[in-house]
Amino acid sequence: MAFTAADVKALRESTGAGMMDCKKALASSDGDMEKAMEFLREKGLAAAAKKAGRIAAEGMVYGTANADAGVVVEINSETDFVAKNADFQKFAADVAETILANKPADVEALSACKCAGTDMTVAEALQDKILTIGENIKIRRFAVCEGGVNVTYMHMGGKIGVLLNMEVSDNIKGNDAITALGRGVAMQIAAMSPSWLTSSEVPEDVLAKEKEILTAQAMNEGKPQAVAEKMVMGRIKKFYAENCLLEQEYVQGDKISVAQHVANVAKELGGEIKLVKFIRFEKGEGLEKREDNFAEEVASMMK
Repeated sequence: MAFTAADVKALRESTGAGMMDCKKALASSDGDMEKAMEFLREKGLAAAAKKAGRIAAEGMVYGTANADAGVVVEINSETDFVAKNADFQKFAADVAETILANKPADVEALSACKCAGTDMTVAEALQDKILTIGENIKIRRFAVCEGGVNVTYMHMGGKIGVLLNMEVSDNIKGNDAITALGRGVAMQIAAMSPSWLTSSEVPEDVLAKEKEILTAQAMNEGKPQAVAEKMVMGRIKKFYAENCLLEQEYVQGDKISVAQHVANVAKELGGEIKLVKFIRFEKGEGLEKREDNFAEEVASMMK
């Protein structure tokens, strides 16, 4: 009995098995769907659906950029060990290239895109990786910056990923010093984890709450109202210096701010440089972590 591409798709959707495995199962069963499903179960290949319910909070953040745009994407797995797998890392790179090429609106739209370097969609390639690697894998989030100059930096093998977007005047575009500047600032973002680019981006409610807390602290120290207000102004400047990238002290510099460092590089090169936006992803932030007792797991498997 012959089978069609639609049959392969239907078998994939019902079993979670990889595309090639579904083709092989249908071929071995002469196109009989039920026998093909039995074939996959016997081979232990219809397992992706079971894995999909397991916690995936490890993995890696991957970033890349070309002349037109930059991207940073977080792909999660169940264990940190998988993040060191070359196949997993290549999948992350392929997904990033797919995002650069297609600029999808969200993860759902990305899933329907043809995955770079393959004949499969991203969703199909993801299912293949789940079956091949043997863990639940999820594409959690991504961000894209278009235009300007984009620089990416990955820290500790993808534990943290940073995408930095800069506006650079035409006369200094392509200068290696721009890439070096971007990388240095991206490393700063990875290390110091600023929440905003500048003090003007701090939301009014956040600033009001911070002033309220700082005022209470000063009053509790027994300071008069007028003195407390002056103390709060000084402490707000410290708050900006800790949480706003351009106001932070540049960690690779000589006690100058990031803003001053950027200005110094622009002056040396004879052009203009403006930091526009940054995205910082930390692997697994905000996700429930999987907690396993390996001894108990092995013991349960032996019962």
